[in-house]
Amino acid sequence: MTIFTRIIKGEIPSYKVAEDEKNYAFLDINPLVKGHTLVVPKLAEPESDYIFDLTDEQLQSLMLFAKRVAKGLKAATGCKRVGVAVLGMEVNHVHVHLVPMNSEKDMIWTNPKLSLPAEEMAFIANSIAEAVEKQ
Repeated sequence: MTIFTRIIKGEIPSYKVAEDEKNYAFLDINPLVKGHTLVVPKLAEPESDYIFDLTDEQLQSLMLFAKRVAKGLKAATGCKRVGVAVLGMEVNHVHVHLVPMNSEKDMIWTNPKLSLPAEEMAFIANSIAEAVEKQ
């Protein structure tokens, strides 16, 4: 069982920003920028780490959910765009990175990661969650 499945099941705490019956979105604990969010499908066993192994229905559900989260993320952060990346090599569970961007430099993966206090992470998650709910 991956760390993301344990987060989805509530075994590991997360800063949740949105959830539906098939998908879950939460803040990256080592973000590139404030608001960096991960969107994951709630997968049955076996878990998949490659987005193109998802069924068409799962992929469609994940991407439409990510679109809704991205709109809320943009509204909450005031960024110019929300960048999207699917890498899938750091955790063996399909996941989409949504990164608030004001320049392309915001998505350089070798940039130092932020370390934000729990109170700030909770505030950011709540702000995004409220904006997603309005979508």
